[in-house]
Amino acid sequence: MQEALLENFIAFLRAEKNVAAKTVDAYAADIAQYLHGLEEGGVLAASATQENLLAHLEQLEKKGLSARSRARHLAAIRGFHRFLEDEKLSPSNPTLHLHSVKFSNKLPIFLSLEEVDALLGAPKAKGAAGLRDKAMLELLYATGMRVSELVNLGLEAIRLEEGYVRVMGKGQKERLIPLGRSASQAMADYLQGGRPGLLKGKTSKALFISPRQKPMSRMGFWKLLRRYALKAGITQNISPHKIRHSFATHLLERGADLRAVQAMLGHADLCTTQIYTHVDTQRLRNVYDAAHPRSRKHPPPQHPS
Repeated sequence: MQEALLENFIAFLRAEKNVAAKTVDAYAADIAQYLHGLEEGGVLAASATQENLLAHLEQLEKKGLSARSRARHLAAIRGFHRFLEDEKLSPSNPTLHLHSVKFSNKLPIFLSLEEVDALLGAPKAKGAAGLRDKAMLELLYATGMRVSELVNLGLEAIRLEEGYVRVMGKGQKERLIPLGRSASQAMADYLQGGRPGLLKGKTSKALFISPRQKPMSRMGFWKLLRRYALKAGITQNISPHKIRHSFATHLLERGADLRAVQAMLGHADLCTTQIYTHVDTQRLRNVYDAAHPRSRKHPPPQHPS
């Protein structure tokens, strides 16, 4: 009976909610663990109480699971019980008045504008590979897309005349992201002089091509990103996700609407995007503390006795 409930919920996530496969697998494992704990206590999911849920979370903490992992468990269980209630398989939802697990969000690390300029200027836009590398870096920063989305772009995804790129994100959800002037120019140069040179007469549906006429891989892009970061004099560890952080942070610093940034990043939940507002708030705090004479970082003025 319990297994059937879980199977129905997983089918619901896949068919109706279009949840990404990795998320579905994680939720399935979390809920299976939760149901096993209920069974050991002789409790059915349909009659679980808030006390049962709290006991489960307490057991997870005792096993050493981080607050972030416990928060994911709770999110999975919330969705499961909401499904049971909606399908009339349970008379009530015991998660309704249960507080979320608190965990500290590490603020995303991002590049300064000067570092971004240096990075984007590092590839020599000469030769097929240089044009490709320039286009990939410009496109990554211009759109904030994930590296998996970048390397999986098809040739048809770029719409230079309309000024946007079509991205297929998590859960096969499509979104359109505008292209700026610099990224559009870099893409035009690559499509005209770079991509044909890399293909050497062969055909491919992939937008970005490796020297072996294959689609560019994630690892291949990581390597070229690190190489250009060193060339640009960037000493901090670099990753494609750090470019994504920089994209979002720089937009919000300049007054972009939070929901517009959410849409461009492909975040399902606005709360995920809101962490970038914390970055901006922290920066304002630092500026204030460094400049205001009555801030907490400034010692009180000494008056002559």
